[in-house]
Amino acid sequence: MLKKKIMFGAASALVLLSMTSCGTSKDIATMKGGKITVEDFYNKVKTQQNSQQLVSNMIISEVFGKKYGDKVKDSEITKKFNETKKKLGNQFKAALKQAGLTEKSYKEQLCQQLALEKGLESHVKIKDKDLKTAFKTFHPEVSARVIVLDDKAKADEVLKEVKAEGADFAKIAKEKSVDTATKSKGGSVKFDSTSTTIPNSVQTVTFSLKNGETSEIITYSNPQTYQSQYYIVQMVKNKAKGTSMKSYKAQLKEIAKQNKLKDPTFQTDVIGKELKKANVKIQDSAFSDVLSIFTGVSSSTSSKKASSNSKSSANKSSSKISSSSTSSSTTEENSSTESSSEPSSAPAESSDVQE
Repeated sequence: MLKKKIMFGAASALVLLSMTSCGTSKDIATMKGGKITVEDFYNKVKTQQNSQQLVSNMIISEVFGKKYGDKVKDSEITKKFNETKKKLGNQFKAALKQAGLTEKSYKEQLCQQLALEKGLESHVKIKDKDLKTAFKTFHPEVSARVIVLDDKAKADEVLKEVKAEGADFAKIAKEKSVDTATKSKGGSVKFDSTSTTIPNSVQTVTFSLKNGETSEIITYSNPQTYQSQYYIVQMVKNKAKGTSMKSYKAQLKEIAKQNKLKDPTFQTDVIGKELKKANVKIQDSAFSDVLSIFTGVSSSTSSKKASSNSKSSANKSSSKISSSSTSSSTTEENSSTESSSEPSSAPAESSDVQE
């Protein structure tokens, strides 16, 4: 997702640019007959693609931070921090270290991320067609039981147990499931298609089950831990959504909102508008094009030319950002309802199959 790509580049950009602010006479290394200065380093790396991206990220982070940072509450930062810490468990410190972050700098990064989210949200306008689109994939709340296992062989054994005639799914869940959130309740859980507690792939299979029906093994690969989990689901009470949207308007508005926020074209358009409002001017010609994906033109292009080419530039920007978002996606599977904020890279998609 573009949002996460922006936020994780900002810290590295700060390192790069802060070095140059120390003065061009500062030496990085000396040797017989020569030396390497900060200026030498800066001139060498500033034209590299990674440096170009980092500067773009830093500018966007600064613009959104200045305008929307005061709308971010400390409680929101703490909540996201604790959610990530709990989600990654004993891998949290290692993830921070790998990303070159401390707890303090990670919280600062979360603040930047939230400021960007606040800015994007301020531009969201929901129309009837957006609600209709959300309704197509929406499924109302169901009651089910789940058994989660960490070992495939064990999952095969448990599947045979729950499929046996007269098997007590709830009892087996209490004995065999590794999911601490549902184990004590016999695997009992309620969720709809907007829930983030159950992986999307597991939801999809569950919604297709009839009351009393038990699924096959559903394999879910966690994109943060790189570990696989194996779900077995029994439907307790399924519910058809019907044809009327009225009963689900609140949920549909949230789905439509999240669909907008994760749309690369929408993100590009909003960021472009905010950059123009902030009157960003690139002072170093080496970075003249770093914002063209958002503004449609380079910093050195005249406003008259920018106006005449706006339509074609917008199409190019949309195409570029879609490619960028696909190649750099770092969200977990349930990103449709919540942007990922883990301090580490992750695969673009998780591998989920029903066996």
